[in-house]
Amino acid sequence: MMDYRELIRGGYDLHVHSAPDVLPRKMDDIEMAQRISASGMSGYAIKSHYFCTSERAELINKLYPECDAVGTITLNSSVGGINPTAMEMAARSGAKLVWFPTCDSAHEIAHVFNGDPNKKLPYWAQIIIQMKEAGIQAPTITILDEDGKLKAPVYEVLDIIAKYDIILTTGHISHEEAFALVAAAKERGVKKIVITHVDFPTTFYSIDDQKRLVEMGAVMEHCYTTWATGKVDFEVTKEQIRAVGPENCILATDLGQKTALYPDEGFLEFARRLYDDGFTADEIRTMTVKNPRRLLGKEEDI
Repeated sequence: MMDYRELIRGGYDLHVHSAPDVLPRKMDDIEMAQRISASGMSGYAIKSHYFCTSERAELINKLYPECDAVGTITLNSSVGGINPTAMEMAARSGAKLVWFPTCDSAHEIAHVFNGDPNKKLPYWAQIIIQMKEAGIQAPTITILDEDGKLKAPVYEVLDIIAKYDIILTTGHISHEEAFALVAAAKERGVKKIVITHVDFPTTFYSIDDQKRLVEMGAVMEHCYTTWATGKVDFEVTKEQIRAVGPENCILATDLGQKTALYPDEGFLEFARRLYDDGFTADEIRTMTVKNPRRLLGKEEDI
């Protein structure tokens, strides 16, 4: 009888929304660290759309040394967007992962606020609406200029990412932006690149696009919430993983919403579903353990 917990033992979920946060969350970092330890996983990345989380990670790692909390930063308007100073300070404080713009990406905003009055908005959209009503602007961000070339601060940020060997993840930028960013990142010496939830509606990449990005040195991220909330059929997720290969993918959850599972539960459920649908234990552990640990430089620790 398969013990599904072995599929995630020693693994990392590199996409967790925990409290404290501007948005309501199911659990805080203390509870998350306790759950990570109890699950047999090794750690998780603390994602905030608005703040650098490396200081939080440092405290959690002191309190719970058996859980490796990973500090991150997201380059949204609250940190100045594509801001080399914010990136440098995050790196100096121990951040190991950076997301390019998410909720402030011009590409994402255009899809979320598309004029459909019946569209279900993500949690963070309410913050934008409230700020707009209060007369506070959160500028949308694009990383390309009018000529379709990367803006100068992008190159400065890439150099910092390369210098500190930080994981670059693409966030919610457009495909045009992502391909330009990945190409420039490789040229500037960035070694670790993740394409954020490749089967999510606003960032959906075809299999051919994913294969091109793999050839450019990137890893594809698949998140539990995308299929679990009906944004994509699970068969599509499986098809993409099969086509690109587990060796080029990581599993994550994007969990932390108050009404959803705990991230460790979602991580386990994702692994279980894939195993029951024919993926081998080795293939799944490649995506839950081996590849995340390699990105973090911890592949030799297990």
